[in-house]
Amino acid sequence: MILLPACVFAASTGMSVDQAKVRALVDSVMAPLVREQELPGLAVGVTIHGKKYFFNYGVASKKSHRPVDSRTLFEIGSISKTFTATLASYAQVTGRLSWADPVSKYLPGLRGSSFGRVRLINFATHTTGGLPLQVPVEVKNFEQLMGYLRRWKPATPPGTSRTYSNISIGLLGAIAAKSLRQPFDQLMERTLFPRLGMDESYLHVPADQMARYAQGYTKEGGPIRMSVGVLASEAYGVKSSSADLLRFVLANLQSASGRGPMERAISLTHTGYFTSGALVQDLIWEQYPYPVQLKRLLAGNSVQMILESNSATALGKPLPPQTDVLIDKTGSTNGFGAYVAFIPSRQIGIVMLANKSFPIPARVTAAFEVMSRLVDPTMPGHDESPHRL
Repeated sequence: MILLPACVFAASTGMSVDQAKVRALVDSVMAPLVREQELPGLAVGVTIHGKKYFFNYGVASKKSHRPVDSRTLFEIGSISKTFTATLASYAQVTGRLSWADPVSKYLPGLRGSSFGRVRLINFATHTTGGLPLQVPVEVKNFEQLMGYLRRWKPATPPGTSRTYSNISIGLLGAIAAKSLRQPFDQLMERTLFPRLGMDESYLHVPADQMARYAQGYTKEGGPIRMSVGVLASEAYGVKSSSADLLRFVLANLQSASGRGPMERAISLTHTGYFTSGALVQDLIWEQYPYPVQLKRLLAGNSVQMILESNSATALGKPLPPQTDVLIDKTGSTNGFGAYVAFIPSRQIGIVMLANKSFPIPARVTAAFEVMSRLVDPTMPGHDESPHRL
């Protein structure tokens, strides 16, 4: 059995911002967002130079009227992919896999197929050549998925287009777990989360924690929670709290100062491999040079970038982890909407978790305004309302 080493991330003793001033800023942006998007509940976590602030709005359940707090569990959707990338990066750092390996090295049933020749780096960067976003509905188990992939033909040569896909990152998670010789779910819940200090994050919420699991709601207001499918754990299955997810943001902000294999693995997920549209594609994380204009950030998080195939260009040499960048990731399920962003050079990060899936531009703009005004407290609010995009 392979255990990941304990990871210690010391809080910075740098700048501290007055709690009341942070609250006034966050409230000025998030309270209107909650009203105009009709969010049942929203949990916001902000970190500034190692100090953590939490702000909560609304209820975790419209039936029980239980208020949201920093320990309320939300479905984080595709932000789960960043944990899968972290696990795969750890496997790479410790010599268990190489980004240059073809998938057939780990899944021999794919030998001789077009898919079997795709490299692992393409799985971590959505550049496999045109995989669909979702696992096909007719695929009910891993064996059927292998059959589907043996027949699959790339629409473009791997590494030339970016097509956002649950299948590619899901398979990377399965391969990372295989290389570490433990089941994926066990690695996440018993090893990775605890090593990151995340003791309130789950793939399978225990019975004694279900009271903290927020009820999700559809756009029409009906109750819903995620359904389980093939590769769900690896691609979109994590449930976490704003307190736990902010710990992960801090681990990412402080990873460059650590020398252990886990710190290096986290830091290396910030390596840029491709450019596509407005963004630089890291290992699942998406990166923008900072300062960045809101227009560019919205373009990188657009529906086109999620649902369509976009041309990609490999960087001549991978871009090492940078500090003057904004790194982000969105996540959605049918009943939840989430967003995470951080700026290493400013040691600032934000987490937003809602129990309703609402438009990504509204999430991105709200987070951008909060972080921008924290970087420059004299900066006025933006003329563009984040709630009307």
